[in-house]
Amino acid sequence: MSLPQESGSAGESGRYRAVLKSTSLIGGASAVNILVGMVRTKFVAILLGPAGVGLAGVYGQIVALASMISGLGIASSGVRQVAEAAGTGDERHVARTVVTLRRAAWATGALGMLALAAASLPVSRATFGDDDHAWPIALLGIAVLLGGVSSAQASLLRGVRRIADVARVTVLGAVGGTAVSIPCYYAFGLRGVVAALVLASLAGAAPSWWYARRLPLAPVRLGWGESARQARGLVALGASFMVAGVLSAATTYFVQALLTRTFGLAGAGMYQAAYSLSGALIGFVLGAMAADYYPRLAAVSSDDAAVLRAVNEQAQVAVLLALPGLLAMTVFAPVVVRLFYAAEFAAAIPILRWLVLGLLGRVVSWPLGYVLLARGSGRLYLAAEATACAVQAASVAVLTRAFGLAGAGVAFVLTYVAYTALLLLVLRRTAGGSWNARTRRLNAAAAAVLVAVTANAALNPEPISRWGLGVVLAAATGWFCLAELMRYSGVSVVQALSRLRGAR
Repeated sequence: MSLPQESGSAGESGRYRAVLKSTSLIGGASAVNILVGMVRTKFVAILLGPAGVGLAGVYGQIVALASMISGLGIASSGVRQVAEAAGTGDERHVARTVVTLRRAAWATGALGMLALAAASLPVSRATFGDDDHAWPIALLGIAVLLGGVSSAQASLLRGVRRIADVARVTVLGAVGGTAVSIPCYYAFGLRGVVAALVLASLAGAAPSWWYARRLPLAPVRLGWGESARQARGLVALGASFMVAGVLSAATTYFVQALLTRTFGLAGAGMYQAAYSLSGALIGFVLGAMAADYYPRLAAVSSDDAAVLRAVNEQAQVAVLLALPGLLAMTVFAPVVVRLFYAAEFAAAIPILRWLVLGLLGRVVSWPLGYVLLARGSGRLYLAAEATACAVQAASVAVLTRAFGLAGAGVAFVLTYVAYTALLLLVLRRTAGGSWNARTRRLNAAAAAVLVAVTANAALNPEPISRWGLGVVLAAATGWFCLAELMRYSGVSVVQALSRLRGAR
């Protein structure tokens, strides 16, 4: 796999270095988050089995959906509002925006907590077909409140581009959440799932509050009435994002509920295991987009040329960073599933490989979707998300009947193929362009290699050639991606290794 050499300017190399720096910082934090999360997941798998993994996944989706509805999109709109306020250089404007965002988060979080408690009985019936889970679901409202506050504080840090603090919050939240949840699983079994989720939310909220409070803000007095008036702007901007988020969370919830009813909690646990592994795999790339790329894109959102340049640079870096991991996960899926779960989760392996294929679509589509967020194009963003959700829900319903649990993975691939095509069309019509030649070649080559490795892993009957070919392709592609990243940023692999040796 090779690409034609294209010489870039010093400015281009500098931009790539900046993207790599922020991505590496968030990536390091996400790597820790992944490892800690996998430790927690391993304990859940051992202590609670597939049913416990499935129950935790369903409860988690209920919290996510309730949080999305009650949050009114202020976490997304808050990043944009804070970034715009910081760009003005007016410290009092920044302080007023921060106070408004914090108050809005507490208010919406409290409403979400009460609403979930009130709706716990019908939610239990819709999800599990009985009333037995109503009280646990009501208690999950506490996690909704804490999660809303934590998201708002993280929005403040992202809005002012405190990338290092975002990384610290990520690590501390992951470690703290694992430290408090494992004892709950050990002591109470399935009954400890709710307590673990609530305490993990608290562990995530604490560091976000601590670092957000350290932001230097000008002293301002802001009445609640004025905060309510200012919050209308947050809600107006966030409404479309909230609806889109609700659709996404509702679709995930629909998938979990459908799998639970069709294949039982054990079957849902298999899908949840594969979904968790696949999501954690590229969390560092997607996290970097949210922490740095989004506010950086918002700053140039009115300049079509700058937007297209940022989209292509981010897309190239994202693919080069994510592809080696995607290939490795495909090749070593049996080992990874057994390592992080248990031998009884073998049915998750084919699902995982399909999900990994879909993840390449997620990696290349997210830089496109953030353009709509940065420009405040709520209706377009909502339309794109609604289309993707409809495709996934319909695909899962149809394909699980034809292919069993693996059909949910196939549906994931189809969803991101359709979503990426739609966003490319939208970007071309709104910004006058889309992927440049370099990005198209890189994406095509990445897709070809990933499909080849997946086919080899799934269809090659000879263990020696299957493992050998898979490892060779993954290693060669990983070296290529590293070399390309160094070339883009103007730093050779030898120079990078020399700097690492000198830093010791």
